Amino acid sequence: MRIGVLAVQGSFSLHARIINKLDIETVEVRRTSDLDNLNGIIIPGGESTTFQIILDASDLGSELRRELRAGLPAWGTCAGAIMLGHSEGNPPGWGLIDIEVFRNDYGRQVDSFVAPLRIKGFTEKFDGVFIRAPRFRNPGRGVEILAEYNGLPVMARQGNLLITSFHPELTSDLHVHRYFISELCTRLNKDHLKSA
Repeated sequence: MRIGVLAVQGSFSLHARIINKLDIETVEVRRTSDLDNLNGIIIPGGESTTFQIILDASDLGSELRRELRAGLPAWGTCAGAIMLGHSEGNPPGWGLIDIEVFRNDYGRQVDSFVAPLRIKGFTEKFDGVFIRAPRFRNPGRGVEILAEYNGLPVMARQGNLLITSFHPELTSDLHVHRYFISELCTRLNKDHLKSA
């Protein structure tokens, strides 16, 4: 099992540390060759506009989008979710998951907060850390809502894609990372091998 973490900007080192804690090989993705033989990739929090400018300046952005459309499991947290969803702005989101994502819609840095979340399939509440968090709205029919805050989605999945508006990498709780590994990376890769 090899999990990539997009490492061009943002909180990639925190995600990599957690994946390493789970005894899974971690690849810091900075060039297209780093995408080879991955079982999944995390697109971390950071500055979504900066992410996209860096990615579009090389072949990495187009190759990553190609891999995601081909079924590579991916998890976008905060800025990563903005990139995966439908979002306005310059540059716009990639529109790979059928949900609208509004940048910084929970407020600025000073409006950061922690909220206990009930996540589908989890036995205990998870402390969601919201920092300049995007708001998710208008999910399509194929989008499964896994957690809500004040009646709006904050964690959602569609096929090989998972998004969270909060930052699980800023907690010591490994449950969301384990969910990504088991439910997307492991299961989807097994399904792909069966159909090959």
